[in-house]
Amino acid sequence: MALKDQSFNGLAHKFNRNIYGTTKGQLRHTLLCEVLSESLSGLPPQRIIELGGGTGVMSAFLAAQGHHLTLTDISEEILALAREQLDSAIDIRQADLFSVNELGDFDVVVCHAVLEWLAHPFDALAHLGTQMAPGAKLSLTFFNRDAALFSNAIYGNFDYIARGMKVKNQVRLNPQQPLSPKVVIDRLEQLGFSIKSMRGIRCFHDYLRDKDMAASHYEELLALERQYCTQEPYLWLGKYFHLWLEKN
Repeated sequence: MALKDQSFNGLAHKFNRNIYGTTKGQLRHTLLCEVLSESLSGLPPQRIIELGGGTGVMSAFLAAQGHHLTLTDISEEILALAREQLDSAIDIRQADLFSVNELGDFDVVVCHAVLEWLAHPFDALAHLGTQMAPGAKLSLTFFNRDAALFSNAIYGNFDYIARGMKVKNQVRLNPQQPLSPKVVIDRLEQLGFSIKSMRGIRCFHDYLRDKDMAASHYEELLALERQYCTQEPYLWLGKYFHLWLEKN
């Protein structure tokens, strides 16, 4: 069966609980907020568009920092939740990534955890490369195929790995297209992006043998993630991989 771009219509409330109501969601959001705060530090208010931003948790954070936000998502159901929760100053638009053709009007493009839900993620990167203006910044996060393989090997899912980590019946909240960071980096450089920083997101959390420790030792875990997320070899094992880039 051919892959299709994933929408979360029909799953909006479950998506919201699973992503932000868990330690893995909280940790990912906290670490990404920190890297964006660091990357945007000292700059005047930026015009920022978030692609595939879901309920707008990151848009809300950035707007609270004084930036001007536009939030897009393919799911109108998800955006209905966003409209209930977000300040009216945030411009909310229902659109898929490929239909957003005014990226050149923005200083920063945020595209977090979107590529792995697309049928053609590298076409999406090409769209960003074509549309973004020189000097604009891109905050990109995606589900790490190398980390997914490593964690499945740890849990003994050898048959799954042998099948290329493909399942017969795709679960809608499981990313369908994890990507290898080095492959993505190579493609982005070909598209005219310069890498300013990179880091792993959840380098340790998802490998805990005692899953209860993610909650009982959350602060210690967060400190460990902060300490090692930019250091090799740990950054390559982050369940998500983050890149801060500039369009040449």
